[in-house]
Amino acid sequence: MKRSRDRAASELFAALYPRLAGWCRQLVDDETAHEIASEAFTRLWARWTSVEEPRGFLYVTAANLVRDHWRKLERERRAVRRAGTEAAVRPHAEQDDPSVRLLVQSLPQRLRVPILLHYYADMPIREVSALTGRKEGTVKADLHAARELLRVHLRRSLDHTR
Repeated sequence: MKRSRDRAASELFAALYPRLAGWCRQLVDDETAHEIASEAFTRLWARWTSVEEPRGFLYVTAANLVRDHWRKLERERRAVRRAGTEAAVRPHAEQDDPSVRLLVQSLPQRLRVPILLHYYADMPIREVSALTGRKEGTVKADLHAARELLRVHLRRSLDHTR
């Protein structure tokens, strides 16, 4: 039993780790992406017998870890600003950077998770619906609302840089 469990976990890791780490690399730096992907697999392994959909579990867990990483970075940025050394760390203000990552980060979690899963993890709406426990229509509405917010933020960012 243990051998088949170990083999199944090993095969799952070989099949999904490269894509999961690649997805994370779109959102964070390379080293952090690998740490997040590894942590997602560690958490999956801890719950191996109770997880029905490992791929979905991995991506939702990774999305939450990315969010936590972004929050940590924001806390560090605020601390640096308070210390008065921001100019040495970041040469321009965050609102001047229309980075999609920063814009996605600014979305409420209710909208951010479907965006990450659908557009970054390339999951169909049906799968996002199943993973988040929301109806497909709700996921579609959340994706629409998120795109509208991103459009507004991007326009504002671009107008600000002109």
